[in-house]
Order: sequence, then structure tokens, then C-alpha cells
Amino acid sequence: MKARQPLIALLLGSLLSLSAIADDATQENAALIQKAFDDWRAGQGGIFNLLAEDAIWVVAGNSPVSGTYRSREQFMQDAVKPITDKLVTPIIPTVRQIVAQGSHVVAHWDGEATAKDGSRYENSYSWHMQVENGRITRVTAFLDTWRLVELMN
Repeated sequence: MKARQPLIALLLGSLLSLSAIADDATQENAALIQKAFDDWRAGQGGIFNLLAEDAIWVVAGNSPVSGTYRSREQFMQDAVKPITDKLVTPIIPTVRQIVAQGSHVVAHWDGEATAKDGSRYENSYSWHMQVENGRITRVTAFLDTWRLVELMN
């Protein structure tokens, strides 16, 4: 039994080290996403700057932009541009919460903008992101698609 104690201690130490590394990655990913939202709110870049060129972005629900986009370029052209074309001001994000676990980061946030017809566009979002090497590689975005349909019409 005594011969096993050093082995058990070594294994436990290794597990604690791996846990600390995972915690560091979790904190780094959460901070990266928070900074991107802060920059976006300040008008100095934003979350889309973190998208990998081959990022997959899924917009959940039923709206004119719901679906799966298989590249940053496709998403920006076919989803983001049609929305921003309906606005006279950029969407200003207010983060409610960021939750991270390893490479997975969820941002719950509200956005506000003014539409070209003068109405307010307000929506709440939950973006489930996967971050790899400082780039967002996959997103599933949940939002009030009814509000988006109203804006697009």
C-alpha cells in the first residue's frame, strides 16, 4: 500500500496541474470575448474580428438570416450586412453575462440600435462560441427572431 502512495500523489498532482491549465484557458477565453464586446461597445472593433476565416456560424430559429454559414465571409455578407443595411446606427451591445468552460464561451447580451425607419431595434442574444487559439471557430446564436423579422420587413 505504501508503494502506491507516491504514485497516487503523482497522479493527483498531475490532475491538479491539468485542472489549473484548463482554468487558465477558460479565463483567457472569457477575457478575450469580454474584451471584444467592450471594444465593440466603444466602437473600436468587435466580436466579428475574432472569427476564424472558416468559422461556422449557426443562427437559430426562423428569420430571414437563420441558417448555417460556413465561413466568416459568407456570414458577414449574407447575415450581418442585411441586418446592418436596415440600421442607421450600429448595434450597441450590453453584456449581461459571460460563462466559460475551457474552449466554450457563452455570452448573454442585449443589443440596441436605431433602424432606418426611426424605430428602435432591441434584441437579446445568447451566443454559444468555441474559441481555439484566440479565434472563434464555431457559434450558435440564439435571439428573438420575431424582433429580427420586424426589422428586416
